Amino acid sequence: MRRLRIILKSNIFFTSLFIITLLSILISDNIERKSKYSKDETTFICIVENIKTNSKLDLNCNEKLDGIIEEKNNIQIGDIIEIKGSLKEYEKNTNFNQFNYKEYKKINNIYYKLYIDSYKIIGKSNSLILNIKGVIDNRIKRMKSYNYLKIFLLGDKSELENNQVSTYKDLGIIHLFSISGMHISLLLELIDFIYKKNNTKRSIITIFILFIYYLVVNSVSLLRCIVFFIIKKINQLLLINLNHKKEIAISVMSLIIIKPTLIYNIGFYYSTILSIAISIYGRKTIKNNLLKCIYISLVAFLFSLPLNLYMNYEINILSIINNIIFIPLITSIIFPLSLLTLLIPFLDDVLYILMEIIEEISNILVNKDFIFIFKKPDLLLIFIYYIVIILVLDNNKYIILFIMLLLIHYNINTIKNDNYVIALDVGQGDSILIHYNDTNTLIDTGGTYSEYNLAKNIIVPVLKSFGIRKIDTLILTHGDNDHMGESINLVNDFRVDKVIFNCDSYNELEQKLIKELNKKKISYYSCVKQSKIDNTNFIFLNTKEYDNENDNSNVIYTEINGYKLLFMGDAGIEKEIDIMNKYNIKDIDILKVGHHGSKTSSSEKFINEINPNYSIISVGINNRYGHPNKEVLDNLKNSKIYRTDQDGSIMFKIKNNKLKIETCTP
Repeated sequence: MRRLRIILKSNIFFTSLFIITLLSILISDNIERKSKYSKDETTFICIVENIKTNSKLDLNCNEKLDGIIEEKNNIQIGDIIEIKGSLKEYEKNTNFNQFNYKEYKKINNIYYKLYIDSYKIIGKSNSLILNIKGVIDNRIKRMKSYNYLKIFLLGDKSELENNQVSTYKDLGIIHLFSISGMHISLLLELIDFIYKKNNTKRSIITIFILFIYYLVVNSVSLLRCIVFFIIKKINQLLLINLNHKKEIAISVMSLIIIKPTLIYNIGFYYSTILSIAISIYGRKTIKNNLLKCIYISLVAFLFSLPLNLYMNYEINILSIINNIIFIPLITSIIFPLSLLTLLIPFLDDVLYILMEIIEEISNILVNKDFIFIFKKPDLLLIFIYYIVIILVLDNNKYIILFIMLLLIHYNINTIKNDNYVIALDVGQGDSILIHYNDTNTLIDTGGTYSEYNLAKNIIVPVLKSFGIRKIDTLILTHGDNDHMGESINLVNDFRVDKVIFNCDSYNELEQKLIKELNKKKISYYSCVKQSKIDNTNFIFLNTKEYDNENDNSNVIYTEINGYKLLFMGDAGIEKEIDIMNKYNIKDIDILKVGHHGSKTSSSEKFINEINPNYSIISVGINNRYGHPNKEVLDNLKNSKIYRTDQDGSIMFKIKNNKLKIETCTP
């Protein structure tokens, strides 16, 4: 035992563990990750590992697949089902700074979505873990507070409404709705209470319970708790006398060795960094309990700040106070009550009422005036943030350095004064951002005919990631859904100063938007001739009113740093002729091609007249209209063509009278 203690304390052990950790990462990186299935397979035998809302299933079909199904009323966790369906790959991220969901799934060895046409239950899995999970899920399924019970007992937020998830994120308390160290500490206290005297027996039982619980919920933070707990107990029981920092170092390296893909998991960084920060700085002696709580909340806020800026591009400065309010409620009342409700179902009414109250409080406390948007930091800036944060907590005289860093980062767009045009990939639709001298113009918002919220999931996150806090002018070329369908979602989720409509009577969709604009007291105009934003003129090439929505599109001409830009909306050949007759538009640098490359636009005569250097076609992959038309592509052959279905989002950076082009090639 003495020799073991010497080995575990030696530098050789730490060096060896570090080398093994690096080798684990390298080996994991070089493993070829590919599916066992070919894309055209249609029959599958799968075990149901989890049932989620929105018609989703977690399936194990010799490899993990995400099941998509319309009716799943009689399916239970642990069922073995025979499925007829089709496989579809996850889409790559096609917009700048968009979360790479396909790569995230690939790292977790999930390669396909399985769209289920029909299924037949043919048996039941004999897995103890799935049976435990199934018993818990079936027991809580009919309870009113099922959505929160599933969060606190099974670590699954899929049943929680998206609006409520957004509210918790805005408050900076979403981490409380995951199974974490704070929740597990209650289980540890319960086990300690039962086994007060026998330290070894208590430790073994605790590890066993945590391990089974981890297998049931598959939580990264729970895995971290288990490893940290085991290392700590080995240190105590074997009297190794490792200091706290060495305990943490061994724990983190052990975690990565066990599961190397954790280095790609942002939850691992959140969980580990916060745990380390609180364990080190939370030891500070503060006699007043309230001040101690405020201090720990401040530590958590500071250490999560760089990661929040990297992932969400914003911080809520009131999250320190919000955590002080909600941490005791969730960890000391709601989580224990959830455990009791599993055993004593009539407590469900109490839990349901309490969660209704918490939701109401959270909705009242949300105030976007205290949420500050920052440009997405690179890894170097994140590293600098952590150095400065550590300096501040070690010596508060460095607080000025931290404030300066925040202010520089917050005002980076004004300092750098970048100018760029981005054609966002919004599928079969248009949405183009023009950022000039720290002002922002958005031409169209795209739109879908499904419940998918393009504004919330694509447009707003992209805007925020570039440090954009408002749209100075939203220009809607015309009233078709694929050009303005997301406008209501946008004005409800983002600051918009004014809106410009085209020259035409307002259709039903435009009237709905106007109601929202009136509620929010947002100015709007129609049939304008020009709009001056900062020192840039946006000239609207109006000709006459037509008998169709497309030809009534706003066609916009502007110049940025000497580069000529023309945005055609869905204007057709008739309007192109009228523009040539009325205006002298030649040698365009950047053309947004009309009507997604339809043959009704971009006539050879018009294209030859304006002679574009670069052409943008905003179009959906494999769209049912067959856009872009081959004849149009031939007309544009003398320009460099960029297509959102092939190139993803396209950025034209204009700096020092030079043009630099970047794409998000799918």
